[in-house]
Amino acid sequence: MGSATLNKIIEEFSHLPMGDKEYAIDIIKKQLVEAKREAIVKRAKEAIGNFKKGMTKKGTVKELFKDIESD
Repeated sequence: MGSATLNKIIEEFSHLPMGDKEYAIDIIKKQLVEAKREAIVKRAKEAIGNFKKGMTKKGTVKELFKDIESD
């Protein structure tokens, strides 16, 4: 979405009655929560797939730090 479109939305929002503003904010917050939830699900499925393909490593925290330091 371009900044001009976002500016138009903000401008239109400023003209709404208070009740409509509260309702719009509630809807937007719920949509944001749902979008974040969907992103987590997508990432979890990707991680499970990588694990099943053997593309992940297992170990202790100490081993993890050792592996990070060797990169």
